[in-house]
Amino acid sequence: MIFVTGDTHGQIDFEKLKVFSNENTSLTKNDYMIICGDFGGVWNPLTIDKELEPYINLPFTVLFIDGNHENFDLLSEYQISNWHGGKVHFISENIIHLMRGQVFDIEGLLFFTMGGATSTDKKMRIENISWWKEEEISEDDIIEANKNLEKVNYKVDYVITHACSEDCYFYPLFRLGYYKSYRENRVLTNFNALIDYKHWYFGHYHLDGRVDDKRTALYDEIIRIK
Repeated sequence: MIFVTGDTHGQIDFEKLKVFSNENTSLTKNDYMIICGDFGGVWNPLTIDKELEPYINLPFTVLFIDGNHENFDLLSEYQISNWHGGKVHFISENIIHLMRGQVFDIEGLLFFTMGGATSTDKKMRIENISWWKEEEISEDDIIEANKNLEKVNYKVDYVITHACSEDCYFYPLFRLGYYKSYRENRVLTNFNALIDYKHWYFGHYHLDGRVDDKRTALYDEIIRIK
């Protein structure tokens, strides 16, 4: 089975996975939980083993895209491997980072992944300690994405991103707050126009709910895809 949820921020928002695990005791490492960015478990090299331990002990396999609150220096130290047709970092046997601009074939379903976003609080953070410029989607990420999407004629089953396209801000789900448009939103707007997909899931905004019939924001909610 394949599930998808929102940000976990290391152990800050891990409880939802623990509760879900306790309520679904039949799950195995052949089942997948996709986290839509801000995984946060690869953050401090001095405490990484402790941070990752709860995830390693989960009965299922954790897949995550990167968000904006990740230690990109530490992530880049992991060897790039190929998994289910796309590039990944194996953080552990059952924790896998799905890299940007990839198309993965998981249980017969195609997933397009694009992590990254802009930290709205980066002025209060320290570069290369609590904030990294690699958080933003780069031109290389876009080139990689188009190269892989061309192979499947820009048709996938699911899109997994951290941020959302610009037009999402005009839907009721977002109207209770002010949301500034950043480069990643414009990039994802272009991909929204190019890709033929069944559904798009994203995190980042700490919201749960549907934008429209084809796009859903996730934070605490866990949705079963298959």
